[in-house]
Amino acid sequence: MHGLINRALQNFLRDTYGSDSWATIAAAAQVEGGGFEAMLPYPEDVTDRVIAAAAAHLTTPPTMILEDLGTYLVSDPGMEALRRLLRFGGATFLEFLYSLDDLPDRIRLAVPDLALPRLELVEDGRNRFLLRCNDGWPGFCCMMLGILRAMADDYGALVMLESSPGTGQAPTLRVRLLDMRFAEGRRFSLRGSA
Repeated sequence: MHGLINRALQNFLRDTYGSDSWATIAAAAQVEGGGFEAMLPYPEDVTDRVIAAAAAHLTTPPTMILEDLGTYLVSDPGMEALRRLLRFGGATFLEFLYSLDDLPDRIRLAVPDLALPRLELVEDGRNRFLLRCNDGWPGFCCMMLGILRAMADDYGALVMLESSPGTGQAPTLRVRLLDMRFAEGRRFSLRGSA
């Protein structure tokens, strides 16, 4: 597992639940030195131990922790670079959805050794989509659910999202776009801040 993901998980837990909770979770997960280095690789079981320790400490299902992490990745001011990378997917939430197939390649341009699962968007009727998270860490689909929720808010779109574990196939998210202009979205400029 890439250190960026573990570091994001650490920052999310610390920022959301406090330094004392993070210290308790890190100790229970046997994370040495109190945290992760963003550019180092870690065994996948380390990430799984942190999520399990967080779930036990917070009495929250691991899927909910991962979904909240996805929301944090888009909405926290310290994660603006990732939000910008995602917003380059399109001017509307629908365009953003259609760009998800290319997201792993766009991320790889910024961080060459960060391998994300292959994403596959399939239309499932008018304004209904299936997003499959193929060939990767199983927790990614839960994290992607939080990312999609936060991005819908970012664009001002009203969507319904459901996750399906995918028996015998890749985990899948069901996306139903109800209203692309439900609310005013967050301000975004291609130029960035001056």
